[in-house]
Amino acid sequence: MNSRDFAFPQFSRRFIPIWRRNFMVWKKMAGSVILGNLADPVIYMLGMGYGMGGMLPEIDGMSYMAFLSAGIVCYSTMNSASFEALYSTFARMYEQRTWDAILNTPITLDDVVFSEVVWAASKSLLSGLAVLLVIWLLGLSHSPLALWIIPLALLVGLCFASMGLIVTALAPGYDFFMYYFTLVITPMVLLCGVFFPVTQLPPLWQNVSSVLPLTHAIDLARPLLSGLIPAHFIFHIAVLSGYALIGFYVALVLFRRRLSQ
Repeated sequence: MNSRDFAFPQFSRRFIPIWRRNFMVWKKMAGSVILGNLADPVIYMLGMGYGMGGMLPEIDGMSYMAFLSAGIVCYSTMNSASFEALYSTFARMYEQRTWDAILNTPITLDDVVFSEVVWAASKSLLSGLAVLLVIWLLGLSHSPLALWIIPLALLVGLCFASMGLIVTALAPGYDFFMYYFTLVITPMVLLCGVFFPVTQLPPLWQNVSSVLPLTHAIDLARPLLSGLIPAHFIFHIAVLSGYALIGFYVALVLFRRRLSQ
């Protein structure tokens, strides 16, 4: 690894044609992809919301269904960004050799990696919008503040896309991604308040949860769906932005090293 690997990213608008290329490919199978992204979170929301909701009292002044819906929005957004940044990006880089073709043009690796982050975040935004639509149709939120979920979904997508690209840059094959989902994504889902309040956890695990990005996303989404301005919202946004920026930089350094070998 040389010093050029650690150079700061050089951003340009040349990432836009790459984003457009990914969008055109996605359009051909958009219907099945959207249905697949929507089915998993909606099944969780309806199954657990109605199934467990009837046995549980209100949580933080809201029904369990409403409580769960905020976690599911963030869960869906996280999953969509992660799958795109892992499996689809790896396919374009390694299996399809799409990156090789792009890098034979004046476009740089910085542009390619940035385009992957933005594209994964764009897909996660669609997932968040789809779940938000279901929430509105079920009458779980009527507050105009819930519209702030839209930019929040994009920020969450940028955060988890950047983190996912770090894993992709290290991955020798598709099987490697199971370690990330098993050791990172699944524990976050259980520790960050998707299905139950973080305050129910032992103090040690509450401290662990407080540094995980999904917790900060949910701490923003849940008050917004209830029509409240989140407490410490600037701090939560800063944490998510920090994960996104640092994750992108680390991923770019790792990709520079991998593709130079």
